[in-house]
Amino acid sequence: MLPKIQETADYLKNIINTNPKIGIILGTGLGNLVTQLTETIEIPYEKIPNFPISTVEGHSGKLIIGKLGNTEVLAMQGRFHYYEGYDMKQVTFPVRVMKAIGIDTLLVSNASGGMNPEFEIGDLMIINDHINLFPEHPLRGKNFNELGTRFPDMSEAYSKELIAKAKEIAIKNDIHVVEGVYVGTTGPTFETPAEYKYFRIIGGDAVGMSTVPEVIVANHSGMRVFGISIITDLGVPGKIVEVSHEEVQEIGNKVQPLMTLIMKELVDSL
Repeated sequence: MLPKIQETADYLKNIINTNPKIGIILGTGLGNLVTQLTETIEIPYEKIPNFPISTVEGHSGKLIIGKLGNTEVLAMQGRFHYYEGYDMKQVTFPVRVMKAIGIDTLLVSNASGGMNPEFEIGDLMIINDHINLFPEHPLRGKNFNELGTRFPDMSEAYSKELIAKAKEIAIKNDIHVVEGVYVGTTGPTFETPAEYKYFRIIGGDAVGMSTVPEVIVANHSGMRVFGISIITDLGVPGKIVEVSHEEVQEIGNKVQPLMTLIMKELVDSL
């Protein structure tokens, strides 16, 4: 894995003539943040050595380097999921590469199903913790000390400092946000009512099919992490309705300007 990470990092360093410190991963229907980027360089995933290729509708599959406001960032428009058939090393490979080129702060976004009865469709949930229900752990196997410690601490997987800054930005811009625990599952099926109930009982506020592996690897790498979910459907008894991927994308598209504003001002504050 180490030579592959280095090969990919060297390839990107030869293209990138800046020194971005902030990485952004954009989830389902949330790729429009890149329209706010200036001075961009776009690289399709298929041109990047060792990179997987996104197969999910709503994930464009491009790495974009540019400025968000006045700050250099590296953004993934489209991520990789365990349910696509990739193993966890492949799912989290881009985070390893980000670290290798100098990224020290990772912002992640996703679409998720809300289970907290106080949530509504279209809410923005700042992630303050997660529950990992994936059957494969991204750190399983031989540990390379060059990448991180064997037993990384996860007591603050999501930076309290970044959470506080994001909440201040939301208040200043009169954006309603909620806060909660994200449950990571394999997918690709949406949850049954009984599964929603179970995830709520064990402490979850929202559930989705991504993010957790990337956050684990970012913490293993020593990065600060900020995560935000758009609640695109509800797993609350009495509010559960049939949902499609297209509807998730549609709701994401409606709400993401607010998410983009929070992300942009958060990046500026860093």
